[in-house]
Amino acid sequence: MKLTIRGGRLIDPSQQLDQVTDIHIDDGRILALGQAPAGFAPERTLHAEGQIVAPGFIDIGAHLREPGPSYKGNLRSETKAALAGGYTTICCRPDTSPCIDSSAVMQQLMDKVELLGQAKVRPIGAMTKDLEGTHLSNMAGLQHSGCVAVSNMRKPIDNTLILRRCFEYASTFDLRVVFYPEDSWLRADGVVHEGALASRLGLAGIPAAAEAIGLSRVLHLVEVTGVRVHFSALSTAQAVEMIAQAQAKGLPVTADVTMAHLTYTEAEIDGYNSQFFVQPPLRSVADRDALRQGVRDGVLSVISSAHLPHEEAAKMAPFAASEPGMATLETLLSQGLDLVADGVITLPQLIERLTTGPAQAMGIAAGQLAVGQPADLSIFDTESEWQVSDDNLFTAGENSPLMGATLKGQVKTTLVDGAVVFER
Repeated sequence: MKLTIRGGRLIDPSQQLDQVTDIHIDDGRILALGQAPAGFAPERTLHAEGQIVAPGFIDIGAHLREPGPSYKGNLRSETKAALAGGYTTICCRPDTSPCIDSSAVMQQLMDKVELLGQAKVRPIGAMTKDLEGTHLSNMAGLQHSGCVAVSNMRKPIDNTLILRRCFEYASTFDLRVVFYPEDSWLRADGVVHEGALASRLGLAGIPAAAEAIGLSRVLHLVEVTGVRVHFSALSTAQAVEMIAQAQAKGLPVTADVTMAHLTYTEAEIDGYNSQFFVQPPLRSVADRDALRQGVRDGVLSVISSAHLPHEEAAKMAPFAASEPGMATLETLLSQGLDLVADGVITLPQLIERLTTGPAQAMGIAAGQLAVGQPADLSIFDTESEWQVSDDNLFTAGENSPLMGATLKGQVKTTLVDGAVVFER
């Protein structure tokens, strides 16, 4: 379809583009910016005056819940939620049931994705068989089937020799590794940030040192193997400093932070509010501020959703017995715009951390509005107010801490390959 988006403020950090202009699309790709080519006659015109036109957002590590228990969500519900949040590409997690550790599971997943025809899904495969940390998965086969990276998620690989072999195998195929740094022995049965609040509440704590030690171990192996590693869901000031030092040394590492860790602190759990039970735990104000500085400086080049939908009952148990995670895909943009309004980051920085940052971290050819590129776009209104409720969310997850809140900023239209796949 030939389509023109008229009068929007186009922001594409990959090209240092920030101007009010038109964008013209033909055959699923961006044909021109500004003036339409001679003879171009759009079949449809979208009016975006007063709105932002950005590359479609890209997420690293959302859980789409399929294959797995359908009462927590499925591909249809969670990719619809992604589109409503402005996401056009999702790098989904491998900790499904069964986990994504073989080409057969991969193919079944991708067949369903193709039938749905919604957001683009680029799976992250399991680094070890069944995520058990003992036997390497067929990483080459997973890569051939379409995996953009491999990960063991938060499942520990305590044997450092096995971890080294995983990295060497991945490096051989230039396959990226997504790593969640944490020393499993220091984490033990912890559920919250170790400190005075945890002691007062009688909850087992996870020290910040668990993240630093887990990170240090992997950074040493990166030097040995040369593997490309993306560190996901960092939560501490020390981790930001260590990543900055590694990048200064030229190590092939990138990192992300979740919107929850940029927004909240451990204070939210006071009163045993299980909606704020996440992994890694929300930490101190000093940690949150260091994470924000890392995003501003580009040390943390990606803001991730860590979208993990649950049914209502999953959060009804006592804090430590409830299930960790938040449903976040549809509220993340509004929270990011709050950071912009508070002067934490600029709007172009927010868009960069949601587009070109994750694209580069995962080696995906996406996240820009250049001529000839696939027309994956998000159009949103920064001033539009809306209330978070079951009626206004597409995710099957009922575990948003923002339920009932009024937010500012909402996606109006999402395009994938030039087709309007979501329109509010």
